[in-house]
Amino acid sequence: MAQNDANLALLFAADPAGPAAIEVERLVKQYKKTRAVDDISFRIARGSITGLLGGNGAGKTTTIAMIMGLVLPTSGRVAVLGHPMPQESAHVLGRMNFESPYVDMPMRLTVRQNLTIFGRLYAVKNLAERIRELASDLDLDDFLDRPNGKLSAGQKTRVALAKALINQPELLLLDEPTASLDPDTADWVREHLETYRKTHDATILLASHNMFEVERLCDRVIILKRGRVEEDDSPDGIMARYSRANLEEVFLDVARGRVEVPAS
Repeated sequence: MAQNDANLALLFAADPAGPAAIEVERLVKQYKKTRAVDDISFRIARGSITGLLGGNGAGKTTTIAMIMGLVLPTSGRVAVLGHPMPQESAHVLGRMNFESPYVDMPMRLTVRQNLTIFGRLYAVKNLAERIRELASDLDLDDFLDRPNGKLSAGQKTRVALAKALINQPELLLLDEPTASLDPDTADWVREHLETYRKTHDATILLASHNMFEVERLCDRVIILKRGRVEEDDSPDGIMARYSRANLEEVFLDVARGRVEVPAS
């Protein structure tokens, strides 16, 4: 076991170009006859925002679950913040967090109670003060003592973001963070994410179907199709290669099997 751990540590040694927040090498996840993730590899630099795109069933959620150590790969390797997952998950779980509007917190508990529970799970110091900071930053004060089940969709999204930031994570994994939000609230959430990334030098991996959001936030885009990496480049680079004006047009090209547009 010690030799295996040493081999894993060597495999994910720091790259000369700089430390990576996430390293994925030849990752495969097989569910009976379905290969949800099919031999994908990528490396995400610390302090960056990367979009993980793809249609329903492309493998995004499974990939994120393996990065978090919640799902075991069939084969391949994952390292997060320099530690192999899930073998050394105890070293990194307190330094990362996850947010999705599709994962509800307990409905009967108030916002304050929910944040307190998650803060204790992450062993957050000065927790009451941290909750006050988040309530001020994310405009939660008016409903901090209201049950989660009584909140609007926009309020729940802000609370979910507060939960994801409770431990001031170095790595933030986001699944459709602005789904079902009105344009004003969605813009407000994006602005807060940009500010958090800059002020904390945090790394964000964003799974989203909102191509405007991806163009605005992301330095890099990885597009999955049928569990494989179809494209991996900056938003501008991918749009130029397909001769498209926006990422939504590129997304449709990839989803429908249209090839890159040759440069004239």
